Amino acid sequence: MKLLAKIALTLLCLTGSQVYAADISKPNIVYILADDLGYGDVHCLNPQRGKIKTPNLDRIAKQGMTFTDAHAGASVCTPTRYGILTGRYAWRTRLQNGVLGNYDEPLIATDRLTLPAMLKQQDYHSACIGKWHLGFTIEGDRNKKVAKGAGKGTGAPLGSRTANGPTTRGFDSFYGFHHARMMKSVFENDRVTRIIEPVDMLPALTRRASTYIGERAKTSQPFFLYFALNSPHTPIMPSKEWQGKSGLGDYGDFVMETDWAVGEVLAALDQAGIAENTLVVFASDNGCSPAAKVDKLEDQGHFPSAQFRGYKADIWDGGHRIPFLVRWTGHVKPGSTSDQLICLTDMMATCADLLGAKLPANAGEDSVSMLPALLAKADHPLREAAVHHSIGGRFAIRQGPWKLELCAGSGGWGTPKDPQALKQGLPATQLYNLADDIGEQHNLTAIHPEIVNKLTALLKQYVADGRSTPGPKQKNDAVVTLEKSKPDATKQAK
Repeated sequence: MKLLAKIALTLLCLTGSQVYAADISKPNIVYILADDLGYGDVHCLNPQRGKIKTPNLDRIAKQGMTFTDAHAGASVCTPTRYGILTGRYAWRTRLQNGVLGNYDEPLIATDRLTLPAMLKQQDYHSACIGKWHLGFTIEGDRNKKVAKGAGKGTGAPLGSRTANGPTTRGFDSFYGFHHARMMKSVFENDRVTRIIEPVDMLPALTRRASTYIGERAKTSQPFFLYFALNSPHTPIMPSKEWQGKSGLGDYGDFVMETDWAVGEVLAALDQAGIAENTLVVFASDNGCSPAAKVDKLEDQGHFPSAQFRGYKADIWDGGHRIPFLVRWTGHVKPGSTSDQLICLTDMMATCADLLGAKLPANAGEDSVSMLPALLAKADHPLREAAVHHSIGGRFAIRQGPWKLELCAGSGGWGTPKDPQALKQGLPATQLYNLADDIGEQHNLTAIHPEIVNKLTALLKQYVADGRSTPGPKQKNDAVVTLEKSKPDATKQAK
C-alpha cells in the first residue's frame, strides 16, 4: 500500500507532459534548421577563428554530440530541404541546379513519402514552422501577379490560399513563408493570415515554435517540429535588441539572434518538462553566403567556413559541410564527437530506425541511419559514400578521405568559377585527400587516376540505380547529367 501511495503521489506532482516524458519509446523530435549558417559561425566548432558568441548552440554540443563531417545534400537551399524531408538527393528531381523561386509547383511529388508523413504513421503530430522553399502555388491569377514582382519583395496578399502547401506533404500544421524574397506573406496552414516586416520574422517564428512545444507537451502524443529559421540568410536584419551585440556588423548580430532563437526553443522544452524525452537536432542548410560580406568578417578575425574552402553555392566543403549537433538526454553521450560522414538526407532513415519502422523501397533512397553513431555503437563507416551538389549542378562524391569533384572550379559563386578555371588551364576534375588537405588546395587527379575512375564509377552507379542505399533500383524523375559543358545557375537567386 505504501508503494502504491508513493506512486500516486508522484503522479499527482507531475504534469501530464512530465508523465509522458517518462516514456522514451517515441521521443519528441525537434529539428532546427538555420539558413546560410557556416560551420565556423558556431563558436564551439571554430574556437580559434570564430568571433561570434553562440552559447546556446555550444550548450547543445556540451549536452550532446557534435558531428564534424556532416554535409547538406547540396550547397544551396531548396535541394537540401528536399533531401531532409524525403531522404533523397534533389538532383534526382527536375531541379538539378539552382533553387525554386516565386510560388512554383511543389518539388515533392504527391505520392512521395515524407519524413512527417512517415512519423504520422507512428502516431506523431507534426508542424512546419518557418521557411519552406519547396514550392507551392497560390490561387488563381494571383500567382501570375506575384511572379511579376519577383525580386521586389512582392508576396501573396492577405487571404491568398494554396492547395498544395506543407500540409499536403505530411505536416499537420504550417506557420511560415515560402522563401526570402516572399518573406512578408505569412501563411498559416493554407492561407496568408499576416503581412510582416522581415526584421520581425525571426522573433515571430520563435514565439510560434515555443507555443507549439508548450501546447503539444500537454498531450500524450509525440510530436515532430521542423523549425526552419529565416536566419542568418538575407535580408540580414537583426532585431533592434541584437544590433551591435557582436561587434562584427549585422551578420554577426544576426547569428547571435539565431542562437537566441535556439535558446528559446530549449527553454520551452525545459518549461514544458519534456527536454529529457526530446531528440533535438540542429543543422544548417548550407555554408555561409558571400552576402554576409565574408571578406570583412575575415579581416576582423572571423572565418565563417572555418578551415574549409569555399562558401554557399560552391562544391568545395565550405559550401556544404555544416554544423550538426544532436542532443538526446540519456541516449547520446554529453560532450561527445563523431567523425562519421553523414548527410542531411539521413534523417528519414534515422527516425525509421529509431522507431522500428521499415521504409518502403521507393522512399529514402539516399538515407542512411545515424542511430548507431548517436548511440556510440558504430564501429565502421555508416555511409559507403556521400554525393555533393553545387548551385550550378556540379557533382562531387566523397568516400573515406577522398573527394572527387567533376568541375574545374567552384561549381558555384566562388573564385575561380568553372569557365575561369578552364581558361587558366586547370584540370576539368579535382581530386583531394581530405585527410592531408582539408582546405582542398592540392589537386591529385593526375597522380591518382585509379581513384578518379573508381569514384566516377560509383557515382554513375548511384545515378543509374536511382538510389545510393541497398534495395531495388528506382527511377530518377529526370535524366541526370554528371558532367556539364557550361554553368547553369551560378547567377541564380542568392
